[in-house]
Amino acid sequence: MTWRAHVLTLFPKMFPGPLGESLAGRALANGIWSLVLHDIRAAATGRHRSVDDTPFGGGPGMVMRADVVDAAIEAVGAPDLPLVHLSPRGVRLTQARVRRLAEGPGVVLLCGRYEGIDQRVLDARQVEELSIGDYVLSGGELAAMVLLDACVRLAPGVMGASDSAAEESFSSGLLEYPHYTRPADWQGHVVPDVLLSGNHAAIAAWRRQAALELTRRRRPDLLGSPLATAGAVANDCMTEKQP
Repeated sequence: MTWRAHVLTLFPKMFPGPLGESLAGRALANGIWSLVLHDIRAAATGRHRSVDDTPFGGGPGMVMRADVVDAAIEAVGAPDLPLVHLSPRGVRLTQARVRRLAEGPGVVLLCGRYEGIDQRVLDARQVEELSIGDYVLSGGELAAMVLLDACVRLAPGVMGASDSAAEESFSSGLLEYPHYTRPADWQGHVVPDVLLSGNHAAIAAWRRQAALELTRRRRPDLLGSPLATAGAVANDCMTEKQP
């Protein structure tokens, strides 16, 4: 069944953008997923089709109107899909959340602009707010593309190797181990001997240990997660078995 993506935005011409290329683009062309764009401005009324207004209480910038955004959401007609607003104040997007979205029928993404969206429509519609990182963009469109790319690549038939996603960063709770390819000696930098040994058990143990050490250095906050703990335990067990 085709995975459905609906995007509500004031700038529909930004799409598909990079989603029309590479893995996501081929999957889109092959019908593995679909992308429907909804111009929020089409839901506005009045001569000027205004989608925003000044904030109550004062302050800089403009706020997207609750009535306009609500009408735009209603026009999508996809109540069976989760409704997500991309926002820097949202919960941090994780690989686990991406996987759950990818396993469902699709998603409706709401892209904000200006100072944000009137809180009343977010509350009334029980919108899930997700953030792709601790920084601020000009709008939600680029964040929506990030989320969609992360989801689409997990769809069956999108990635070439079926086990590619299983060994990536965050899939086991750890960062991914380093990768090497030819030449084995590049400008005096050599590939670790174990990777040339042909000993698959030793290679697996090296990769788990390398992932654990990399995570300890760069993302120690990940080590307390259940997945990371399980990975570390598995690594210790494999290491003990090595001669």
